[in-house]
Amino acid sequence: MPLEYTEPDGKRIPLAVKRHRATDPAQRIGSLFINPGGPGVPATDTIESIDPSSDAGPYSPALLARFDIIGMDPRGVGDSGAVRCLTDEQRADVAAADLDPTVPGGKPLPALLADATTFTGGCLAHQSPEFLASLSTDNVARDMDQLRAALGEEQITYYGASYGTVVGPMYATLFPDRVRQMVIDAPVDTNLWQTDPLKLLDDVSRSNEQTLDAWFETCRTEGPQVCPFGNGDPEAAFDALITQLEAQPLQVPPVEGLTPGGTLDGAVALEAVRAGAGVQQLWPTLTAGLLAAQQGDGRLLHFLVSNVTVAPFGGPYAILQEPHTAVRCADWPTPTDIAAHTAAATEIAERDKRLASRAGYSALNCALWPAPNEDRFTGPLTGAGAPPILVVGGRVDNVSPYHWAEAMVETMDNGVLLTREGVGHTSYRRSGPCIDAAVDATLINGDLPADGTVCDVSPGTTKPPGTNGK
Repeated sequence: MPLEYTEPDGKRIPLAVKRHRATDPAQRIGSLFINPGGPGVPATDTIESIDPSSDAGPYSPALLARFDIIGMDPRGVGDSGAVRCLTDEQRADVAAADLDPTVPGGKPLPALLADATTFTGGCLAHQSPEFLASLSTDNVARDMDQLRAALGEEQITYYGASYGTVVGPMYATLFPDRVRQMVIDAPVDTNLWQTDPLKLLDDVSRSNEQTLDAWFETCRTEGPQVCPFGNGDPEAAFDALITQLEAQPLQVPPVEGLTPGGTLDGAVALEAVRAGAGVQQLWPTLTAGLLAAQQGDGRLLHFLVSNVTVAPFGGPYAILQEPHTAVRCADWPTPTDIAAHTAAATEIAERDKRLASRAGYSALNCALWPAPNEDRFTGPLTGAGAPPILVVGGRVDNVSPYHWAEAMVETMDNGVLLTREGVGHTSYRRSGPCIDAAVDATLINGDLPADGTVCDVSPGTTKPPGTNGK
């Protein structure tokens, strides 16, 4: 692909693409492009995870039968020149950093600025500024259209989750006549993404806190016979445990297949809780992990940190941090005035009493970003001229709050809102037959549900697994 589409005959960059062929070629409709989010999650990994013999994969047997599933790693992601900004030693130092959960960003501001300077300087040491500036979502959409043409398709069908809900509307806005059908799941508020990243991150922090509150409420409602953590007052027990772990961290030995081991202090435990609370199916594991930590066993909470922790907009944080940051910085008009970041971090810390430290100063790398993108697309992502687009929003989503789905429908010329009750980030193939049937009908036949349709899901429980709740 062209490094810069303003210079189509200039330097070119390679992109990695994988395709899973339709399992019923006689009934094949065309190509279904997917983007699993991040930014930074390699779509080619998602393609590799497809197992047509299993009903538990990322896409239904009906979609696998009718479409070639196309995964393109966006520029700067996965095998498309994944951005690197730190050495292996520096990454290890970041992972081992002793963070203070009572301080926004986990460290004093001078230390955070020093880290950001090291990070951004490393990005320039490993990549050219021209490449870093080219990583914007509008270029990803243009790359997709080049791939569409290379595949010989007049139109594409598209499913995007999390950050993929920025890519999809961008494509539908730039190339509306080339969209056959589109579903966006756990949408980002594209207006905030393009204009106000600090407000966007504030929304994410608030949603994290509200999701943890939903776990507390369920634990309290179910009562000590089902959720014994805290004996009816889980908030007080939780706060006491975090204070205890910060004062006396637990050493967690490696457990093959479970955790690489390490230190479980208050900051690490909060990250584990943030991850576990955001996945309703993991609530029993979270309860068990908190109970075990009270008894001096940190293995389950460390498992959540090692295997479930996600960056904002999806994906394992340790793997995605560098490409994740680079794409955000190419897209976002991040304030360079550090005082604006301090004000935002202070407001979050005053409101979100338990999980705020993660969000504080989380856009600082972009404030110091050394490769400004001067020609990113800044128009509203309306998808004007494309077919109706299905927007799937979860009522409680720790990464994409529900009002972002409502904002997406308002921004789009022809968006249809489908709501999933319950807790979780993304809904398709995670929330039961109501959501799956609606998404499949949209992508296969263009049959969208009525705007405002609500899908119920089974209520979550905080009961620890393998116990009678006592």
